[in-house]
Amino acid sequence: MIYIVFASCLSIFVLYFLNSYFLHKTKAILLGLMFFGAGIILHFFNTFPSGNLSVPQNGTVFFKISKKLNSTEKNKKYEAVIRAGKENFNAVLYIPKTNKELDFEHYYKADAYLSKTKFPQYSFQFDYARYLKRKNIEYQCYISKSISSAEREGLSLNERIRQHRLEILQKINQVDMSPKSREFLKGIILADRTEMDSETVEDFNRSGMVHLLAISGTHIVVIFGMFYFLLTRFSPLRFRKYAVISSIVFIWLFAVFIGFGNSVIRSCIMLTVYFVYVLLQRKPDLLHSLSLSAMIILVVDTQQLFDVGFQLSFIAVLGIFWLNQPFLKYFPKQNNYFKKIICNTITISLSAQLATLPLVLYYFHQFSLVSVPANILIVPFSEILIVFSFLMTVLIGLKIDFTWINFLYDGSIQVLLSLIHWFSGREMLFYSNIAMNIAEVTSLSVVIYMLRSLLLKINFKNLTRVAAMVLVFFIIRTGFTIFENQKEEILLHDFNKTKVLSVKIGSKACFWIAENSDEKKILKFITGPYCSSRRIQIMEIKTFPQTAEKVVYNGRIYDLKK
Repeated sequence: MIYIVFASCLSIFVLYFLNSYFLHKTKAILLGLMFFGAGIILHFFNTFPSGNLSVPQNGTVFFKISKKLNSTEKNKKYEAVIRAGKENFNAVLYIPKTNKELDFEHYYKADAYLSKTKFPQYSFQFDYARYLKRKNIEYQCYISKSISSAEREGLSLNERIRQHRLEILQKINQVDMSPKSREFLKGIILADRTEMDSETVEDFNRSGMVHLLAISGTHIVVIFGMFYFLLTRFSPLRFRKYAVISSIVFIWLFAVFIGFGNSVIRSCIMLTVYFVYVLLQRKPDLLHSLSLSAMIILVVDTQQLFDVGFQLSFIAVLGIFWLNQPFLKYFPKQNNYFKKIICNTITISLSAQLATLPLVLYYFHQFSLVSVPANILIVPFSEILIVFSFLMTVLIGLKIDFTWINFLYDGSIQVLLSLIHWFSGREMLFYSNIAMNIAEVTSLSVVIYMLRSLLLKINFKNLTRVAAMVLVFFIIRTGFTIFENQKEEILLHDFNKTKVLSVKIGSKACFWIAENSDEKKILKFITGPYCSSRRIQIMEIKTFPQTAEKVVYNGRIYDLKK
């Protein structure tokens, strides 16, 4: 199959140079097909085959870490390159939180339990095995005993950079301020949220302020502007061009230091392309720079196309491009800096929120109306916050300790976190377990796309088109809901070492769990995904005795202990 695609792309490439009226008219379509085929070929070579490795379940392993991941309640997590027996492979490594932090300067040895990542029991559950497979990881490694280490020699440049970043993170851990402020500082500047507590993460998610912790366009532009400001203040006017070039180099060095994320690469490429246009005295084009950054990211790693962060990052920028100016028409004229900041904050937040809404509902099945006012209130101060956090990171990295600066920063962040926590607690404005499938995402995206013409010119024609598309969306949604609510099913879910029995009748579902089960986790990993997948409107949870071994329902026996 891949050879057919390759031959087709080669044929289109040859035809592109022939003179023909038909080829001239279809040139854009053929070019699009050729690039699509090239993407399929690249993805073929970026897809990792499943390895039939002879890996013992228990035994001694040797490993080095390649990346630190978000910790769980009990364990620290890493991506690691492991050698077990005669096999070398990538795995997710779990060690107790009480263990010493691992680094990039050592090889490690320990007794471990290895298991292949399991695929989900049902389709509505998150496919963690598939997610890891895209990163060429198929195994999980659990270590509970002591770990011995030996110093490594010949670290690569990338490993040296990661080690230096890790050392700065460890320095931040020693600063005299509250743990939440330390974790916020690590997240907003160094893109490290691995030790951030679940309550704070939940607050940011529910308030729609999680982008503040994800290094994105705002962070890159602010850091670029800060460096450019310093260079222009201490250099002659004739060197202004070199100040721009130096600032671009600096943001790329910063991107390398914090680890290349989708939003970071996108922002750096777009900013670079923008100023290349400026230096060449050409009009900058947002879509050109956006498409170029997407192409570069996907050529390097086509698996990024399936990454939620990649999709949301680019859709948000497209939404701002498409809707921001039409929204600004309905605001007062921005004739001073204050009005410009307020109006643009509101319109940019609305544009990004609307554009990403279909994907947010599809992937996360939740939405908070409080996100817009939260962004309007907090985002205008984000520039000051980023600059202050960057200054703190530099001072800590240089081991310069100003107690009063630490105190001021800690107090500011505590106020910010309290405000975000207050926004996240507005339960009436938070909606969860929202069902959404591909057909609904597509129709809702078309509605948002058509909003631009309506905002630019409100007339009967545009209003009718948008209203008709909204009606189509609700027809599709109602149809899927009716279809799903006609079904009845009984499922037995595996959860850790217990079983959860679910009984669905129409739009109602009842979940039976064992006494003393972790209801909060069951709600997050079982009942929530199930209710959004099956479009459940009424849900209840009941318990059966811890000693129960079997459940009989409608003449069928369900074993709870197997």
